[in-house]
Amino acid sequence: MFSLTSMPSTTSVLSTYTSFAASTMLLRTVINEVQSMTSQLITPTTPRENLIQAWRPISFQSTETIEHRSIHLSFHKKYREKVLSTYLPYVVDRSKAIKEENKVVKLHSLGNPCQEVNLNHPSTFDTLAMDTKLKKELMDDLDRFLKRREFYRRVGKAWKRGYLLYGPPGTGKSSLIAAMANHLKFDIYDLELSNVYSNSELRRLLVSTANRSIVVIEDIDCSVELQNRQHGGYNHADSQLTLSGLLNFIDGLWTSCGDERIIVFTTNYKDRLDPALLRPGRMDMHIHMSYCTPCGFKILASNYLKVESHCLFTEIEGLIMDVEVTPAEVAEELMKSEDPDIALTGLVAFLQQKKKKQQVKCTEEEKVNEQGKQSPEMEEEGEKKVKKECKRRKARRGKYQHRGSNSESNSKRDSGQTGVL
Repeated sequence: MFSLTSMPSTTSVLSTYTSFAASTMLLRTVINEVQSMTSQLITPTTPRENLIQAWRPISFQSTETIEHRSIHLSFHKKYREKVLSTYLPYVVDRSKAIKEENKVVKLHSLGNPCQEVNLNHPSTFDTLAMDTKLKKELMDDLDRFLKRREFYRRVGKAWKRGYLLYGPPGTGKSSLIAAMANHLKFDIYDLELSNVYSNSELRRLLVSTANRSIVVIEDIDCSVELQNRQHGGYNHADSQLTLSGLLNFIDGLWTSCGDERIIVFTTNYKDRLDPALLRPGRMDMHIHMSYCTPCGFKILASNYLKVESHCLFTEIEGLIMDVEVTPAEVAEELMKSEDPDIALTGLVAFLQQKKKKQQVKCTEEEKVNEQGKQSPEMEEEGEKKVKKECKRRKARRGKYQHRGSNSESNSKRDSGQTGVL
């Protein structure tokens, strides 16, 4: 006999209906996507037949950490060649593209496998206070690098690219690296040379990096004192890392063990680096991170204050042309108030004060130079110091003293102006 107590509750009925409706909507979305992709593969001269008969899941095997999904594909045998040669490769490529779009960029501390975090740095090329022309040039270079798998294989080169970011502190070198990683969806491996004690250890760290990654060595000019290849012995008793080992790390045989790798060096003083590190093939593109420019200021004002124009812009741009101020200093002043009038007025006062300090400093340096010229002994002593410094650099650089044509190829890039968020 029928009993009311055996009937399911209203909550159970609604829950079952909701689950069924959600599953139906998901299946309908998948079918529509598949039909859309299928229709694109049929040429206009081909009759509108169903290329794919069915996509349906056949098994779901899951463990605590891994979930395996299988899909059964049905199609007529006359479409076998088209499906295998065109349709399935398209599905695989599209799947990889979606996976890359949804990829979470990671930041690794190279040499410490346990130190891995998500890179939540918000820097992008859209918000980076960087010269528009140089920004486009860099983005085009990165995009061109990604598309050249067959090109690098054809010319016989490892699929890698080197970038040197140089300029004063506070000009946005780290922010640019984060923007590159977010643009390419590449993981970042941060390498501290001071923690590397031999060339073999450096090679081991290179092999441990994944494809589609950026290896970063910041402040390379002060990370470690590298021993020149022409001299014996080492600068540190505990370190056997040499300049030769670093050069092999950048473009030696071991660089061919992976693809789509980018190596980035940063430095505040480009002239302190050995010319052997700077030649094309190692550092292919040199990017000058200079003081703030009017173009960079406008981007910062748009980012921080959401203003595209203001009556104080002309005065500020004129002061920026006269004063050496970093984008970080400008950004700090703009953060002091959300009111554009207050923030920009404060920036004007800051720039005027900085201009006065720089004028006083220049006046003092001129007085010192005049006094030095009046004293023959001081002038002779200065010449001796210069000659001594030249000899020291010549001995350290050896046969890599002259860069040759590389200086001319990068002179145009050296004039770029960049900044920070």
